Amino acid sequence: MIVGKEFTFDSAHFLPKYYGKCEKLHGHTYRLRVSVEGKIGENGLVMDFVILKKIVKEQVLDKLDHTLLNDVIDIPSCENIARWAWEQLADLPRLIEKQLDDPNLPESITKYF
Repeated sequence: MIVGKEFTFDSAHFLPKYYGKCEKLHGHTYRLRVSVEGKIGENGLVMDFVILKKIVKEQVLDKLDHTLLNDVIDIPSCENIARWAWEQLADLPRLIEKQLDDPNLPESITKYF
């Protein structure tokens, strides 16, 4: 069974080596979806969401929320943010997918497996 949790965070960034309006400082509200896969345990859960929320908060949200992403990720494109978050959560048991998007930009969905 696959279960997941959605998180949001707000950050600013600019895209160096990009020529267009995104090369200037601007911000987004990002939506991060983290999914885990496993069997339902004796407690009726695949994974306790309290634990999942704590891990994602400590490993990703506390580092990215209300920050300049360029201070954390060299070229903070949606693709690189997704990869960075995946790497931060690599030790999360049964992690199978992480999806990042800006809800205001439907074309921005990026998945990392």
